[in-house]
Amino acid sequence: MTSPVEHIRAWLPEFTALRRDIHAHPETGFEETRTSELVASLLAGWGIEVHRNVGRTGLVGVLRNGNGRRVGLRADMDALDMPEDNDFPHASTIPGKMHGCGHDGHTTMLLAAAKYLAETKRFDGTVHFIFQPAEEGQGGARAMVADGLFTRFPCDAVYGLHNRPGLPVGRYALRAGPMMAGAAFFDIHIHGKGGHGARPESTVDPVVCGAALVSALQSVVARNVRPQETAVLSVTGFTAGTAYNVIPERVTLRGTVRAFAVETMKLVEDRMRALAQATAAGFGATAELDFREITVPVINSEAEARRIGDAAAELVGEAHVERGWPAVMGSEDFSYMLQECPGAYLLVGNGTGEAGGCEVHNPRYDFNDAAIPYGGGVLAAIVEKELPRVG
Repeated sequence: MTSPVEHIRAWLPEFTALRRDIHAHPETGFEETRTSELVASLLAGWGIEVHRNVGRTGLVGVLRNGNGRRVGLRADMDALDMPEDNDFPHASTIPGKMHGCGHDGHTTMLLAAAKYLAETKRFDGTVHFIFQPAEEGQGGARAMVADGLFTRFPCDAVYGLHNRPGLPVGRYALRAGPMMAGAAFFDIHIHGKGGHGARPESTVDPVVCGAALVSALQSVVARNVRPQETAVLSVTGFTAGTAYNVIPERVTLRGTVRAFAVETMKLVEDRMRALAQATAAGFGATAELDFREITVPVINSEAEARRIGDAAAELVGEAHVERGWPAVMGSEDFSYMLQECPGAYLLVGNGTGEAGGCEVHNPRYDFNDAAIPYGGGVLAAIVEKELPRVG
């Protein structure tokens, strides 16, 4: 009996062509109509029940084979609003949009797992294939959950994955507990009193206040978050003024916060708000903080992390599975599904060097098709492990 990896590898030309077609036709958050219909058509052709419009452009495929437990497998479908700087034949045909994070590969890997499971049926239970829209900061996972994802399609466990450039193809990485950080975006609006640049004494200068606040914000993590915990606060934008000789009325700071615990994120938000208001008051100005949660931390359940690690090890050997991968400050809205259902998220090697080492969100990035059997294979393998067939 061939392993899921070997089984899917026999289909690699078919799935490579599919992945490259998706890459050439990128669709960003909640606009994934072509991708969603392509996925739905393939699932239906393999005898899988299809439910469209779950969380707007998301969909769920349902495959039943027996009366055992229920497992969810999730992949994201959306592209990024960024130009592509590749000249291969499957480069983006949509100006200003590209699959710069490998979601085209994730969708293809889940489709490969779906075809394998529909054909072999070496499991007892129900599999829910969750194709999610709008992962890139637009709330696709939350939209699916709010649309009744886990009440309409109950799961005893749910699993997701992401490609990892720099990790060799055929290797996996994960950790139990915090895997990826929660993320928030913020804007701080500072209101002063504008006037002539030659007469600053007649103004309340929000630029000077904003500059002081940028420096003061660096103390929030350093002097409020316990050293045993981890958080990052980065001011990434400062918008002020339109003329050389005009002190503006308003200034806006913007940036991001990352943390591995919801409580830490709340602590940072509270300290930012207090510091912004106090600093502004010291300059005679006012400040308002708009703090927006983008994702909560990805927390892998210990039991599910162990099981998918075991499934990966059975495919490639324990030496090729890194179970203590360092938690990273990147974020993933699969975290909202993990809040509702125990599960785990793992990394699949995308390769090194020119074949797959280019980092995601880079205009020269491309998913490495050689990873398709390993991503699809491990998703299929965890179903066979979670839903063993008796006899």
